[in-house]
Amino acid sequence: MEFLTDIINLILMTFRLAVPIALASIGVSITERAGVINLGVEGIMLLGALGGVLGAHIFSSAAMGILSALFFGLITGGLYAFCVLYYKANQSVIGIGLNALASGLAAVTIKAVWDQEGMSGTVAQLGRFSIPFLSEIPLIGAFFRDQSPFILMTLVLALLSSWILWKSKAGLRLQAIGEHPMAAATAGINVTLYRTCAILAGSALAALGGAYLSIVHSNIFVANMVAGRGFMAIAANILGGWSPVGSLLASLLFACTQALRFQFSSGQIPDQLSQLVPYLITLLVLIAVGRKAKSPASLGKL
Repeated sequence: MEFLTDIINLILMTFRLAVPIALASIGVSITERAGVINLGVEGIMLLGALGGVLGAHIFSSAAMGILSALFFGLITGGLYAFCVLYYKANQSVIGIGLNALASGLAAVTIKAVWDQEGMSGTVAQLGRFSIPFLSEIPLIGAFFRDQSPFILMTLVLALLSSWILWKSKAGLRLQAIGEHPMAAATAGINVTLYRTCAILAGSALAALGGAYLSIVHSNIFVANMVAGRGFMAIAANILGGWSPVGSLLASLLFACTQALRFQFSSGQIPDQLSQLVPYLITLLVLIAVGRKAKSPASLGKL
């Protein structure tokens, strides 16, 4: 019984840790299906986390924090789209620049609003829910008790995004742009408009992943709290084959390694080594799968 409880706790922790990576990786899938690389996902997630605590602080509401995070994500995505689509700037350089901008902006904002270094004050936290009757079932009741709505939302967004990409006219056009933008433009498709929408959608999802860290998983913003999850989201997208559902599954794999890290931390393994595990597994998986993964043909080519 104790073994089953440990397994269930590991699964629950995996789902909770996967949410920010999954949301960002789904956003990366949408953006890269349009043929645009965004290496600034880490920074967008950080700004989403910052926007979440600012909204929750100003309006004393976690729901307003989520809307604020979405606003930050859309503004940042709009800036990125303007630079790479209209100004024709290098995508990789602008993405890395966004990461640096987000880090500096977060530090300045926290100092200005809370007069603290690297940490905000506590804010309203998004509540959790339990399903009556199901939550009372022994063992499996844990899956229906005290859960964040973000978990269900992430699953729905993965399925919805997949349906849009492969079943809707807009999604098929988006994929055509990622494969051969000149042919799509010849067919009368507004390539720039579709790519702008893809960047905005991807940035909004990444910002939601950041907001999860600051007002759902916790109730405080800490500098660099994203801690590489944006880059893990990019890796999850590659492992998932540029598919929203595949990205979700890859995110669960990476989150499972993080959950196992916490299991290791309680044992005799040094904490420094256990912190290395998720990133080491991510690297090994990319080495093993990266060569076989097939990206959109025009990815990164504007």
